[in-house]
Parts: sequence; C-alpha cells; structure tokens
Amino acid sequence: MAITAQATYELRFESLFHSGRALTFPCDERGEVHLDSLSEKARDNYLYARAVVGREFCPPAVCLSDRLH
Repeated sequence: MAITAQATYELRFESLFHSGRALTFPCDERGEVHLDSLSEKARDNYLYARAVVGREFCPPAVCLSDRLH
C-alpha cells in the first residue's frame, strides 16, 4: 500500500527590515488561515502581521511548508 504525502501550506509574512525574519501560519492552498486552530499567541501575531503589512512586513506569500505533520 502506497502512502501519499499531503502537501501542507503556510502563509509567510517576511520582515521588511530584518532579512530572514518572518512570521508563518498554517493555511490552505489559497492562503486562508483558520483562526480557530491557532493558539491565542499565534492568533495575535497573525492579526498583528496583517495590520502592519507595508510598514513592518511584506504582503504574505503562500508557501509549501517544510514542516512534517
């Protein structure tokens, strides 16, 4: 029986000022983050990142996640 790996995605907010710094959140292939599945801290960070796009973070990009699930 073959096991097929399912692709997982993340929404990535890259810092405008600190190379390599980013906030990432699990999402679907369309970039939709399910807020109810996030911890309180992650949800706060997600809402913050969205609010400061263009001032602290680049617009988010949907990326394949390299995390194992």
